Amino acid sequence: MVTIQLICVGKLKEKHFAAACAEYGKRLGAFCKLTVTELAEDRLPENPSPAQIDAALEKEAGAILAKLPKGGKVIALCVEGDLLDSPALAAQMEKWTVEGVSHLTFLIGGSFGLHPSVKARAQLRLSMSPMTFPHHLARVMVLEQIYRAFQITAGTRYHK
Repeated sequence: MVTIQLICVGKLKEKHFAAACAEYGKRLGAFCKLTVTELAEDRLPENPSPAQIDAALEKEAGAILAKLPKGGKVIALCVEGDLLDSPALAAQMEKWTVEGVSHLTFLIGGSFGLHPSVKARAQLRLSMSPMTFPHHLARVMVLEQIYRAFQITAGTRYHK
């Protein structure tokens, strides 16, 4: 069984997002072992300078990179990433598992995204849309898309 790890910068505080994540976590239990790791988001002033933002991203990068398992594939969510539809994501995930990859790690940054060193570590840079979403909503969306990918691969009617 494949392990899906979701590493997120920032705590999920909103109950409605937490409930949605819990629901998809429960559904994913039939397809994978899911782990969600929340890392502290570096606090910044109201109007941070570019240097302050870069320093915070670098600190967060250290925490993210320390949590990455040896082996497996890393998928970084970032606006400049590849735009894949759901069947293409399902095909990529299936391709990796057929090749023997047993661990997929999805990364969601905080308010200012991910440090370039984290993006460089990823085998896939994935964009959900050219639009901007709160990173807490992105967590729900990623879990839903992972679930959808497993459903597509299984040939169920979930994906229409």
